[in-house]
Amino acid sequence: MAKNVEQEIISIIADVAGFDEDQITPETNIIQDLDVDSIKAIEITVSIEKKFKVSIRDEDVPKIVSVKQAVELVEKLLSKVG
Repeated sequence: MAKNVEQEIISIIADVAGFDEDQITPETNIIQDLDVDSIKAIEITVSIEKKFKVSIRDEDVPKIVSVKQAVELVEKLLSKVG
């Protein structure tokens, strides 16, 4: 399960940020390493919400700095749904 969530999130981030998936790791800093601005961050958030059918609170968005943090947040949200 966890690997699928991570892979899907990496895929979404790669797509929005314009990077290859193999350039992105769980430790990748989304803002610094991938040059993601606030507009792209919102786009990534919306894509993640649609993909996993979860709702990420606005105040949680700035806390997502690394890919790993995004994965952990989604897994936490999914565990509440299930």
